Parts: sequence; structure tokens; C-alpha cells
Amino acid sequence: MDQTEIVKKQSNSGRWFWGILIALISIAILFVGFSIIFFANMVSDTGKYDEVTGRGNSRIAVVDLDFTILSSESIVRQFKKFGEDKSIKAILLHVNTPGGGVAASQEMYEAIKKVKDNGKPVVVSISSLGASGGYYAACGGSLIIANPGSLVGSIGVIINLTNFKDLAEKIGITENIIKSGELKDAGNPFRELNEKDKEYFQDIVNDSYDQFLDVVSKSRKIDKEKLKEYANGRVFTGRQAKEIGLIDSLGTYEDAVKITSRLAGIDGDPVIVKEKKKDNIFFRIVDSFSDNNLKSVKNELKSEFFEQPILQYKFVY
Repeated sequence: MDQTEIVKKQSNSGRWFWGILIALISIAILFVGFSIIFFANMVSDTGKYDEVTGRGNSRIAVVDLDFTILSSESIVRQFKKFGEDKSIKAILLHVNTPGGGVAASQEMYEAIKKVKDNGKPVVVSISSLGASGGYYAACGGSLIIANPGSLVGSIGVIINLTNFKDLAEKIGITENIIKSGELKDAGNPFRELNEKDKEYFQDIVNDSYDQFLDVVSKSRKIDKEKLKEYANGRVFTGRQAKEIGLIDSLGTYEDAVKITSRLAGIDGDPVIVKEKKKDNIFFRIVDSFSDNNLKSVKNELKSEFFEQPILQYKFVY
């Protein structure tokens, strides 16, 4: 064996050694990183533990409504818990949502209004967006505050029905329907809407819209007929919304904290209590090492993409 071959073998062996070492180090780093994220996820995923900022006995609770409204469970549960807790002197609802399902928005409104009617102040702070179902829920509060550049309103109702008729015909899918009444399959994605279907859905939209008007008119003390001028689905800046009467004052989240404290009779900075939030769904997908986590992620994806309510108070953008 000549000297050149020996050098080549030594060189190749060195590359293999360093390659394997780097790979092992990378795997170790990934393992440690994923382990930290996984265990942090297990702790933060419960949604049962409260984050507390500050010290003392004078406490206010902050509830975040910062998601598309598919379910009312989280908000209703928190308002029930904080509403019954005598150590919580007031609740601040922090809103940033385009709205969502009609029934879920109404349930949130009722839960918020119940706490207010029982004598505990509920201040609403709208950050970037307080639209449609989010604004509906906000009307249950004692006071609504928004940034001058926030988008507020979008009072209206929408039903979005997708039609796959042409696509189904192209790929050879046929459907046989046996029904008990002519409207039983209204909205069927494999056929066009007929006039009776359209009238049927329009009646539902009109009635839900009228319910929305009733709530806003009563809570904001705006004449219903006058309100209709603004309740055509459009949004307003916070400054415009104040001029119309949709909100009470302009201000930041920090301003809202101070106002909430003042309404609660708290001198100085309050102790702020809020639920820990669940991790972002994409982090949870990365962290899905167990069957239970996989099932949880699957259910969230199903809820996000396949269980959207048909009837919605939602700002579409």
C-alpha cells in the first residue's frame, strides 16, 4: 500500500468520525429541545392554572377573546369562575377577533352580561379587531374601550355555502337523496340553490340580524332604525366607532386596566389574574409524541377546518 492510499484512508476515516460526531451532537440538541418544548406544553396545555401579576388582595381578572369564535366554552367558563370569585373585583375582556358562530357569540354575551348584572364591573378592551360576533359579545360589558385605529363593528350575519356540483360532475360523482321535505337538503353542496332555498336561508339570516340589532340597540342605547345605517356589515375605526356610539372611549389596553381598577375601587396597580393559554396548535403538532397529544391535535384541526358553524356573526376579510 503506497503512502497516497494511506493518506486517503486516514482522510476518509476523519470525515466519517467528524460526520458521525456532528450527527450525534445534532440529535442530542434536537432531543433536548423537543423534550423542553414537550414538557412545557404538558404544563401549559391544561388551561387550569392562573398567571398572577403583582401582589396584594385587590385583583382583577383578564380574559382573552383572541380567536375565531367556534365555541363559547372557554369564555363562559372563565366568566363563571371569575364572576363567582369574591377576590376578583372586576373583569377585563381583551378582544381581538373577527367573530364567528352566532350561537357561540350569543352565549358569550349572556355570560358576560350576567356577571355585569350581578354587580361586578366588566370592561372590554378592543385591540386590533372587535368585529361581528366579537362585538356582539363585547356588548355584554359595562364599558367598551378601543384604540383609535382598531376595527370595530361588522354588524351583520353571513351564511357561506360552497357548491361542488360542477366538480362532482367532472369526476363522475353522483348523489341520490331521499328526504322528508323539500328543504331538508337545502344547502346541499352537490346541487344549485333554488329560489325556495334562498328564501329559507335569507329568513334565517334576517332573523339573526334582527337579534344582533336588538342587542346593540339596547346595550349601546342607539335607536334601532338609526343603527341600521351603520349595521350593513362594514367595520369602523375606533375613532369612528366612538362618534357613532358603538364604543365608550378611546384608549390602549393599559388604559383599560386602569379604568377597570378604578371601577373596581382599587387604588394603585391591581393584581392581574388570567388563565394560562394553550400553546399554538403548530407547536403542539411538533410536540405530538403521544397518542393523547395526537388525538388532541386532530380534534383541534377538525374544529378549525371542518366544524365551522354555517350561521356566523363574522367579519370576512
